[in-house]
Amino acid sequence: MPRSRFGGSVSGPMVDVAIDLGNPFLNVTVDGFLKIGTVAATRAAAEDAYFIVKSGKFSGHKFEDTLKKMCKEGAYWGTVAGVYAGMEYGVERIRGTRDWKNAMIGGALTGLTISAASKNNRDRVVMDAITGGAIATAADFLNYLT
Repeated sequence: MPRSRFGGSVSGPMVDVAIDLGNPFLNVTVDGFLKIGTVAATRAAAEDAYFIVKSGKFSGHKFEDTLKKMCKEGAYWGTVAGVYAGMEYGVERIRGTRDWKNAMIGGALTGLTISAASKNNRDRVVMDAITGGAIATAADFLNYLT
């Protein structure tokens, strides 16, 4: 019986910018902020571009709104990523080992910090800490699969 096989791979461009602030903790934090902040700003731009094309209406006002949304989303998600990257790095340095527990603790601390800074009530802060830890742990486990 004849068989056929198809194989291939898809890869994107690799862009890596190194910023040396003289401290590994700051380097990791700023790197996370810049990478994820850029992704969030690009997502906001693509989303608004879709709605502009769909409606067929483009104006200077919509362009300004898109820029504001890009900055806001980029800053928010960049901050979350920077806090997470810094927390995970700090936990790794304190524990002296690199494993999934660092992601769990870093994610929980990030969820707690971001939620508390948003002035949420105590129950919401605890839930966000649990969610942050769960998401970070799941992401770390999925990273091991690839």
